[in-house]
Amino acid sequence: MRSKLCRLMFAGLLATFLATTSSSLAAGQNVKPQSVGTAEILEAEERLAALGYWTGPVDGKFDAGSRHALIAFQKVEGRKRAGKLTIEELEALRAAARPSAKYTGSAHVEVDLERQVLFLVNDEGLVTHIVPVCTGNEKSYMDHGQVHRAHTPRGRFKVERKIKGVRISSLGFLYYPNYIHAGIAIHGSLVIKAYPDSHGCIRIPMFVAKEFSQLVPVETEVIVF
Repeated sequence: MRSKLCRLMFAGLLATFLATTSSSLAAGQNVKPQSVGTAEILEAEERLAALGYWTGPVDGKFDAGSRHALIAFQKVEGRKRAGKLTIEELEALRAAARPSAKYTGSAHVEVDLERQVLFLVNDEGLVTHIVPVCTGNEKSYMDHGQVHRAHTPRGRFKVERKIKGVRISSLGFLYYPNYIHAGIAIHGSLVIKAYPDSHGCIRIPMFVAKEFSQLVPVETEVIVF
């Protein structure tokens, strides 16, 4: 009964999120900044995409996907993680280069805990996709009557298993989770803060979660550092 209720609650939340996001994308009124115009927004989106940041539609509308991509760029470049497009940020985008992977070898995933970003790296060592993440905040929390620490482990792992769609857990819902170690997964979440704030999982934006799972088969190496 509780599981069914949780699923119904999540379905409502997800429907509201997707409806809001879709209407915002269509109307172009999600988080459009006042300091730049449509031409500058389009240029910023094109530049973000060219640098490897996962933007969503490149259409001159500063929507949720654009904002996530900009925040990932700000994290990588050590800039203020405000997610607001300004002329200064556009200038920084114009001068930036595609980030380099830290590790070489076959296709893999890199999770940088300090910068709070995820790199998807191909067989040639090129960073093809960059997204912001939200990882464990190292605080204590209770689950099933036991105290745990919200820790994201460092090391070399592999995608062990994955679930299509939604999984409801005692700590919340996971969208297209890709498990890499015990209960730790890379999964879509409605809440991606600019700093560590998860129970240990590696949260990624909802709009990339399904495609990310498709791009990362079981046995893909995941390096967390």
